[in-house]
Order: sequence, then structure tokens, then C-alpha cells
Amino acid sequence: MKLNSENLNINLRHLRALHAVWTGGSFARAAAELGVVPSALTETVRQVEEALGAPLFDRSLRPPQPTPLGLSFLQETLPLVEGLDRAIRSARAAGGLATGTLAVGAAPSAISDLVGPALAGFRRAHPAILCRLHDDVGERLAEMVIEGTLDLAVAGPARRTPDLCQRLIGSDPVGLACHAGHPLAAEPAVRLAQIDPAEVISLDAETGTRQLIAASDAVPEALKQGALQCHSTIAQLCLIRAGLGVALMPERAVGLFGDPAIRFLPLADLPLRRNLFLLEPARRARSHVADAFAALLAQGG
Repeated sequence: MKLNSENLNINLRHLRALHAVWTGGSFARAAAELGVVPSALTETVRQVEEALGAPLFDRSLRPPQPTPLGLSFLQETLPLVEGLDRAIRSARAAGGLATGTLAVGAAPSAISDLVGPALAGFRRAHPAILCRLHDDVGERLAEMVIEGTLDLAVAGPARRTPDLCQRLIGSDPVGLACHAGHPLAAEPAVRLAQIDPAEVISLDAETGTRQLIAASDAVPEALKQGALQCHSTIAQLCLIRAGLGVALMPERAVGLFGDPAIRFLPLADLPLRRNLFLLEPARRARSHVADAFAALLAQGG
């Protein structure tokens, strides 16, 4: 790496040698610090002096002192040496996961038994990393991954785009969510014909679960969109817990609160499953921090 506009043969090795002599006060101490023999250090300093056309140290003094030219050169190059040392320390700290940030996105129903355990394991292993979790619908999470706001996300399938990689990491069945006091709650399983369309609470059309249900030929049209609609799974569960109705939901979503007042009932005549994907940028390298979290996610936390 050349450090001057005239393409002289001076590089960082030369600068480190000069600064070691300056700070160490002698060629012998500088050679020991750098792990080289004194003659090699002397030759390195001589190469710089030859390139610059003048001595940088007065060797007649004990200890050797920088000449005026040498002192000026050392002072001007000090920021380069210190900056390199700072950059190396920062890179080593980040590479060892002693510092850094992790931004993860997740569909709410993917947090409890997928993202949450992985995040807990990551925090135990790397407590100095700043972690941020953003929950949202799948399409919005995909956009945030593509634009770089999130390192990665776990959600239902997003639209296909060359900017996004989607890797299947789990799936769960779609069934009926209802209050524990609902007439159907005692059934081991129910059929679609047993569901009253007037009770259905559905999600917004932009959500992955709503799109999955809407695309299924097995679900009657009357059950695809309820008179009561929610933006999020959390709101949907709150309404079910309040006894306002029932919903077609993935099993993981129903268990989001771990609330005994909310039951998940398998649907005997609906072999429909919701898939969850790891969403990653396709045109941007994944950071080493995100790599470490993804490895834990693949191991199940």
C-alpha cells in the first residue's frame, strides 16, 4: 500500500518502524517491540531516509533523536498510524462479536417459539451486541430487509423479487381460534361447515395469513372475510379473548399469548399450512453478526 502521491516505496511497515523508534527511544527497543532484528529495523529506517533524501534521526545522540525533518514527518504521519490501530481494534472487536448491532424482523406469531428462543441464546452468547426486534406484516418486513433497515426477518412468504432470498424454516397448520367458552371449544376438531360466517374475525388483505386463506379453494368464500377485521394478529387474538368471534389462524399465531382462554381447534377438512421463511437480502452481504444469529435460528435457538 503506497502512501504518497509520488509513488515512493514507503508503506505502513516503514511508518510503524519510524514511530517505534520515536516512542521507544532506541533502535534496540523498537526492534524488540516489532519482533525484528535491529539490523532489519535499521535498514527499514534507512530506506525511508533514502526515499525522502535526508536523515530522520540524529544517531550521534543517545538516545537517537528525530531531526527537525524527522519530527515533522512523524507528527504528520501519526494520525495515519493511530487511525490504523483504531480500525484494527474496532474490526477485531466486531469480528469477535464484542460490539455491533443486530436488527431482526418477525411476524408476531414467529416470535414466541422461533425468533424469541434464538434471540435469547444470542443475547447469552453475545451480551454486548445491541439487538432490535421489529414486528410487522411479512411484506413490510421484506421491504425493510431489502432496504437494509433489517438484517433479516422471519415471516410468511413475500412477493418474489431478485432483491430478496426466502428460505423455508418452518410451517404450522391453519385451524380455528376461539374463546374457551365458545360452543365449539370442547370439540377435538371441527369442520368448516360448523363455523358461523357472522362470527369470523379476519385480517387485513395485506397480511400473509389473509392472503393464504383467500387463495385456498377449500375455504368457503363466506369464511374468507369477516365483518370484523384487524390489522394484526395481536388485535385478532384480543378480540377472540374478549368473546367477539372466531378466526382461521395458524397454530403458532393462536399460541402467541399462551392464553388458556384462547383455544386452537384443528380443522378436519382443511389441510392448509402456513409456511415461515427466513428473509435475507440477495444483493447485500449478510453481516457476521447476522450470521451468528441465523446459525442459532437454524439450531432452534
